[in-house]
Amino acid sequence: MPADTNPYGDIFGGWLMSMMDSAAGTVAARISKGRAVTVAVDGMTFHKPVKVGDVVSVYADVIETGRSSLKIDVSAWRRVRASEDVAKVTHATFTFVAIGDDGRPRAILGD
Repeated sequence: MPADTNPYGDIFGGWLMSMMDSAAGTVAARISKGRAVTVAVDGMTFHKPVKVGDVVSVYADVIETGRSSLKIDVSAWRRVRASEDVAKVTHATFTFVAIGDDGRPRAILGD
């Protein structure tokens, strides 16, 4: 939406990063079977701008699981609304830690 853009009509990088964090957080909660929080983001580089009206898709996959942590590979893609052409916008690795009700790290629960 226009409120999410800079003066040049590009979507703010922070807005896109929050969408990526949300996607990664959904995966982290599902895999850890509970609350998980972002503790780090590595290697984010913006390759292409996202314009108002573009369709944004975010994909997240677990690439590593530790005792209480998860590393999640996240990529964002954009498609001009009236086109089939897609372009990778950015990519990063998000690290999450599963936490308990006390706010402290907890073991990731198995199946």
